[in-house]
Amino acid sequence: MFSKGFLLLISLAIFTVPISSWSETPAANNKQFRVCADPNNLPYSNQKLEGFENKLADLLAKELGQEVAYMWWPQRRGFIRNTLAAGRCDVIMGLPADVDAVLTTQPYYRSSYVFVSPKAAGYNITSFDDPQLQSLKIGVHLIGDDYANSPPAHILSAKGIIKNVVGYSVFGDYGEDSPPGKIIKAVADGDVNIAIVWGPIAGYFSRRQTVPLTLIPVPAEASAPTLPLSYSIALGVRRGNEQLREKLNDLLNRKSTEIKQILTEYGVPLIQ
Repeated sequence: MFSKGFLLLISLAIFTVPISSWSETPAANNKQFRVCADPNNLPYSNQKLEGFENKLADLLAKELGQEVAYMWWPQRRGFIRNTLAAGRCDVIMGLPADVDAVLTTQPYYRSSYVFVSPKAAGYNITSFDDPQLQSLKIGVHLIGDDYANSPPAHILSAKGIIKNVVGYSVFGDYGEDSPPGKIIKAVADGDVNIAIVWGPIAGYFSRRQTVPLTLIPVPAEASAPTLPLSYSIALGVRRGNEQLREKLNDLLNRKSTEIKQILTEYGVPLIQ
């Protein structure tokens, strides 16, 4: 999909339902805030409008005097090509700020991968060099249509930590709610001892487990230039639509307090 590991991570879910059943293109007019979003991708979005990107879209549309109209499409390979670039929507609510396929606004949050483990275990792992990782069963996401490795999996492999790593596909069963959350349930159920997961996914699903979980951000120094582990996230609009981008930048500035509140309510780990 894109060159960044995170973009592959949010390319979620091989779908088993026909796209035509929920992908009608909303008409382009100045009364609609046209958003392309995944219909089954919490904590970001779903058709029940339960995600934080749904809440953000509502907030921005209200300020513009518009109503949100969704073009639903799974966030997988070809998402931008089939949605924003095809004129089926005007805004994507969450993309890395430095992606070059679209115009991006200023970032509205920055997050990182986190170590997720049962609070009772007391691992307190803060580094890929922690010797406990040599023996613990570690969950990581597998990403992309070819089940490629995520940035944490690449780093673990480079350190020789392979045999005790368990992969969880972000595709999952698209007939189930929000497939990426399965890895957090695996930690709570004891199927793995610890997982290394993108922050918004970890924060949201950890709060929904019966077992208390601890989230520790992966330190910035663990990143390599080609394998970043933290990302600034922005809105995306079509190339050439500078006017809309500037409107959205203005709203992101004016509504920053409300936006931060939404992110906090969803458990998104925020870093500077």
